[in-house]
Amino acid sequence: MQDDLLPDLVAIPAGEFLMGTPDGPDDEQPVHRVRLDGFEIGRHPVTHRQYARFVRETGHRPPAIYELPLVVSAGGEEREQAFRTNGRPYVWADLEPPAERLDHPVTLVRWEDAAAYCAWLTVASRREVRLPLEAEWEMAARGGLEGKRYAWGDRLEPGRGNFAGQGSGDANGTTACGTYPPNGYGLVDITGNVWEWVHDWYGAGYYASSPPRTPQGPPDGILRLVRGGSWLAAEPRMLTCGYRHKVPPDTYSYSIGFRVVVRPVRPE
Repeated sequence: MQDDLLPDLVAIPAGEFLMGTPDGPDDEQPVHRVRLDGFEIGRHPVTHRQYARFVRETGHRPPAIYELPLVVSAGGEEREQAFRTNGRPYVWADLEPPAERLDHPVTLVRWEDAAAYCAWLTVASRREVRLPLEAEWEMAARGGLEGKRYAWGDRLEPGRGNFAGQGSGDANGTTACGTYPPNGYGLVDITGNVWEWVHDWYGAGYYASSPPRTPQGPPDGILRLVRGGSWLAAEPRMLTCGYRHKVPPDTYSYSIGFRVVVRPVRPE
């Protein structure tokens, strides 16, 4: 089991970019220049089809409705029922993903599920596989553009991704990866479709003190981060390259998935 297991990857060259949003909330400021080494990132989020091999080979729990996450249980009975109802189309039957969603992003995965997938793929492929650093994700999402709000420019344009409320996308759920145009680096579904887990803990004031080279987030925290918006994201700001969506670590949802970063082959 080697590179045939890996997703389609896009090489992001080493370089600098401006991270953050000048007119965004405090946790997206100050805008600061970050330098990163080159890396490879999944062209699209991990799909149900790709995740299925991991589940079958490891016995890891398949995507389903388990113990309710804090963001749901704290909202009362009505929210709990809505979560169960809306999540039903994404639940696997035993070890089988929904047949009509094989090439959609996998959802109903916690941060620790995504990290476990990366650990398995690291061993299976003999490559270093992990979740993107928050800075890597944002650099890749910007597609080589500097200082723009969205992956394609400063205006939210219908037809650029699967997101709600803008006359674009499927408001009834996820869409197959690659349904919408790529960004400047060739990444698809970087805006909308599913939120994507990143490696870092969330720190409200982290941008003010983060290192200029390869920032990896605070050493610990109480909240995790997802990026990129989803098919449910009706607020334009949630779809910007700099938007940081913080959630409790136990969070999972039918609108959250992930993509991976891959490092060079390790020596034998």
